[in-house]
Amino acid sequence: MKFHRHPGRRATVLSLIAAATLAACGGGGGDSSGASAAALAAAIAAQQAGAGGAGAGNPPAPPPPAAPQPEETRAQDSRQFTVDETKLPFAALSGAPDTDRWWGVLEGAGYRVEVPKNWNGMLVMYAHGYGGTGPVVSVSDPTIRAHLIAQGYAWAASSYTKNYYDVRAGVEDTNALALAFQRIASQNGRTLDAPRKTYIVGQSLGGHVAAAAVDAEALETANHKVRYAGAVPMCGVLGDIELYNYFGASQIAAQQLAGLPVTGWPVSNWNDLLPVVRNALFTRFPSATTAQGEKYKAIVKNLTGGERPMFDAGFAGSMNATVWGTFGRDGTINGILNRDGYDTTGIVYQLDNDPAQNAEEITFNQGAYRLHADPESNRLRRDGLRWFPKSNARIDVPVVTIHTLGDVYVPFSMEQIYKRRADALGTSKWLVQRAIRGISHCDFTTEEQTQAFDAMTNWEQNGVKPAGDEVLDAATVARADYGCKFSSASRGGCPAP
Repeated sequence: MKFHRHPGRRATVLSLIAAATLAACGGGGGDSSGASAAALAAAIAAQQAGAGGAGAGNPPAPPPPAAPQPEETRAQDSRQFTVDETKLPFAALSGAPDTDRWWGVLEGAGYRVEVPKNWNGMLVMYAHGYGGTGPVVSVSDPTIRAHLIAQGYAWAASSYTKNYYDVRAGVEDTNALALAFQRIASQNGRTLDAPRKTYIVGQSLGGHVAAAAVDAEALETANHKVRYAGAVPMCGVLGDIELYNYFGASQIAAQQLAGLPVTGWPVSNWNDLLPVVRNALFTRFPSATTAQGEKYKAIVKNLTGGERPMFDAGFAGSMNATVWGTFGRDGTINGILNRDGYDTTGIVYQLDNDPAQNAEEITFNQGAYRLHADPESNRLRRDGLRWFPKSNARIDVPVVTIHTLGDVYVPFSMEQIYKRRADALGTSKWLVQRAIRGISHCDFTTEEQTQAFDAMTNWEQNGVKPAGDEVLDAATVARADYGCKFSSASRGGCPAP
């Protein structure tokens, strides 16, 4: 090996050694051989560091990365919620297999966990529906709890840390609980392996949580990341913000038909207009309509999924009144967003079942006030999920959905929107959808829910893709027997198999 001399560097080292030696001999005013060794080591280290720096031809160190810009805040961020821990304990189901049951608070969210003694190694996360706007968050047991533990599945459910329509909190808190499953078991004296598969099911807002949680966007942007093996969103808001576009469009149509067209948004005097608009469209709300009300009914039918069984009963029921309860609000979804997120620029109002626009429909659409969403209202965030998470249908695991046909609050059109998204992305091979002949929101029998869950898990575990319903072909959806295939026989109204 050949060594190269560096005269300048050698001279520097010698000078430093000399200085250190002087210090050791008392020339520095100190005493001790320990000081001499320390001085020598420091001198050589300083020289070597200088030899490797920018002065030796190396580039300067890059500046540290800039700190991420903090996100803006919104009304939801300042709201405070609590867990009533006295309501967390839950009893064993009578006649069910033996289980361990645990409850507590995790990162501000209440939780319940149940694990059969004969656990099959798989975990089901349950996402509950809308919890209102009160200050106390609460946990709900899965509607198919008995079925899960009978099959050996463990389940866990979070209260979420926040109420209101906060799907972001729902996804993050459900995921956080899934990630803490083993630790919670250990803290309660039971050692468990990590689940070999984790599924997610949910209803209504929880159906939105389930669909968003299995979407690729959640894996990319959530702070708590969980790779679910499959999902069953039930009566879910699968069109995400499109639901609120429907609410806005419904109010605009109602006012226009009543002769009080919208001229600005939000409609600040809606409480004054409400009785006038309602009386113009209904002789008895919401079950008996006027002539103008029949036009409103036709518009709602087409906005919610088109001609189909159970719609008439759904329109005349309590969920229609719930839709009207959303009228008069701005587009921030009660402070979930900071800016208006409603957009009706793509809404087409139809007064009949013919997609072609007649003269009256053309005039109506031209005169309808249009809402324009602020492009910043629901953008991707730097600190986690969007404020209003998307159900993009960016899926690569089995998803089986069920939805009632008569629901006008979270309508069947949510399924149609989700299917169009899956078709556009080429992910429809992972999606099976089932229509249920229920009238109200989440109006399912236990049998309909357990069959959907079993269909999803059999597909995921054994590769057997289950049957489903066509949701986009208008003629099929309009058939009198549509929805009979997967509805419980106890509902009646279907031909005998």
